[in-house]
Amino acid sequence: MLPVEVLEETQSELVNYKNSGMSLIECSHRGPHYDEVHNEAVGLVKELLRVPDEFGILFLQGGATLQFAMTAMNLLAPSQKAAIVHSGHWANLAMKDSQVYGNVYIAWDGTDDQFSRTPSENEIELQPDTRYLHITTNETIGGVRLYDWPDLGVPLVGDMSSDYFSRHIPWNLMDVAYGGAQKNLGPSGLTLVIVRKSVLETHPRDLPTYLDYRVHYATNSRFNTPAIFPIYVAGKVLKWYKDKGGVDEFEKLSIARCAHLYGMIDASNGFYNCPVEGESRSRMNVVFRLPNEGLESKFLADAELQGLVNLTGHRSVGGIRASIYNSMPMEGVEKLANFMDNFRASHS
Repeated sequence: MLPVEVLEETQSELVNYKNSGMSLIECSHRGPHYDEVHNEAVGLVKELLRVPDEFGILFLQGGATLQFAMTAMNLLAPSQKAAIVHSGHWANLAMKDSQVYGNVYIAWDGTDDQFSRTPSENEIELQPDTRYLHITTNETIGGVRLYDWPDLGVPLVGDMSSDYFSRHIPWNLMDVAYGGAQKNLGPSGLTLVIVRKSVLETHPRDLPTYLDYRVHYATNSRFNTPAIFPIYVAGKVLKWYKDKGGVDEFEKLSIARCAHLYGMIDASNGFYNCPVEGESRSRMNVVFRLPNEGLESKFLADAELQGLVNLTGHRSVGGIRASIYNSMPMEGVEKLANFMDNFRASHS
């Protein structure tokens, strides 16, 4: 979901950007119109996330999926090892791709708990000489959230695709934060990577040009033609975030939105059931089940008639999933909660 204000402003500028006679997406990626858009977006990322000067901002393509491998390529020499918190589907994919480029082992495994929670810091077991620890701060499919930033003496590499800009990042612990744009930043096609500059000074292996962070930093993310339209829209979302109070405000809103839905679930006397434990519950993806699949199908069909769409759980787990990213207004959450209450009253 994108803010309506951003969509309307984008629509008004799409055909003729600033009286240039053409759309921004037709302009040169090295020309003055896009140059202003690009650098403003970089500056807003730094401002909103309080990114220290020792980090670089990269706008890349390939989604977070490419970063599963690219982080290991750029940080991990063939002889080195890294650890991963195995918190669910996306952590598992990150592990598989990074293992192609080095010894990546599981420091905490959520499979025993069926990914119903994330670990506390003291549950994560690191081996000696670990280069970094990979974390997934929010698992969209399982609806779990990493509530504790592990401070274990090794740098963190974080996949923040689904909760970017909804929480502040402890930069003193990080080497790399990355995430796809399509949850909280803008349209798909853009990946935001924030990398410690000292990482760029190392050279653990020879890489193809596009896969080398140093190349993108040296060219201000314009080694090749960047994803102009997603960056343009992301810049507008970032300005909207700033006008609305920044990350602090959107963290408060994320807590309020999810609390409203979890409150409805917990007060339903078991009619709705969330499989995730306590503070591990995601603030972005509220997952729950009904007493049987027949009722779940009925729930989804009736919800769609009310304009409540995209509530089907991921095909790998089923059930219901309400994704309540930063641009979701509280009115949408309240409408869903009221529907849940009425549906329970009619079918329990």
